[in-house]
Amino acid sequence: MAAKESGVDELHGEEEKTSGADEKILEGVRLYREKNWEQALKEFLSKDISAFNLEEKTELAYYLGLCYTKLKKYEDALVSLEQVVTSEQHVLRVYQCRMMLAYIYVITKRVKMAEYELSKLQSSGLESPLLYNTLAYAAWVQKRHKSAIELYEKTLEIDSANATAMNSMGFILADTGQDTMRALRLCRKAVDYKPHSAAYLDSLGWAYYKSGEVIEARTWLRRALDIAPEEEEIKRHFKIVTGEKR
Repeated sequence: MAAKESGVDELHGEEEKTSGADEKILEGVRLYREKNWEQALKEFLSKDISAFNLEEKTELAYYLGLCYTKLKKYEDALVSLEQVVTSEQHVLRVYQCRMMLAYIYVITKRVKMAEYELSKLQSSGLESPLLYNTLAYAAWVQKRHKSAIELYEKTLEIDSANATAMNSMGFILADTGQDTMRALRLCRKAVDYKPHSAAYLDSLGWAYYKSGEVIEARTWLRRALDIAPEEEEIKRHFKIVTGEKR
């Protein structure tokens, strides 16, 4: 399901832009914001935390968690993000880190743990498109398609222009054959918002294929494959639609 991201990447870099990083880690923060995650990680790891107070250690753990997540070093990310969550120092930051923990648990197939983190957020009264998108993604991973669709519907109730929900729900509706016409409408809207997203182009192509429009399907899937030629799901869809090997 290449196209069906949970949307958690929206969190990476969101709250840290407004947080005043301590002077001891400013260079690492600068490197992180420049998307130089490897160097940022090295910079953060070079610090002698024996000279840090609790708040500074939490700040460092936060950025380490961000870097590890960006570099897909998920087990290390979990350790750092948990430190931030247990500190309970900043409500918004704890919210962000719980969302990231849930995302990591989903993609590493620990869905029950993801749902635990998400339930903690729900019980606190926090609702957001990102929360529902992540819950929906977790439901989809478990093949609970009806629940996933209901959760994406909640996202769109809050944010009618949420491209992640449009794209993901459109894919599910098409892939399961539940409503291919609505799937097409949703996937077209998602592509309108992000016309250069290989994931969204893939969903649209697949929706066309599932609705019986093979020529249109081939066109959109080829565009997706041109953008992301190594993406396995897009290659699989393209091969099914065209019978070609690429």
